[in-house]
Amino acid sequence: METRKRKLGVDHPSTLTIMANLASTFLNQGRWDAAEELFVQVMETFKKKLGVDHPSTLTSMNNIAFTWKGTGRATEAVVLMEECMQSRKRVLELEHPDTLSSCRASAAWKAEQDEVVLSV
Repeated sequence: METRKRKLGVDHPSTLTIMANLASTFLNQGRWDAAEELFVQVMETFKKKLGVDHPSTLTSMNNIAFTWKGTGRATEAVVLMEECMQSRKRVLELEHPDTLSSCRASAAWKAEQDEVVLSV
């Protein structure tokens, strides 16, 4: 990854893809902090280069929401996933698989929060 950053630049699509893949690996290993750091870098770069509503930016947003959920930051995760879902509905439309995935995650996470509130 460092070689690509040096050779191609931090904001090159190939570099960002490798960074996102490494962040996903960290996520799968339970290395939440490392995953979040990379996902945030990727998302911020995509926002600057491609815009806030670009599908790659929205995928990064989705990944951060899952990372936050995994670290117990459920409230923040739900808010971010809701934002991602609304943007995906607007950009990709409701029937797109990525939109549907965000809708399912958002609904499930909200239901989990409601269960916690009801059990208290």
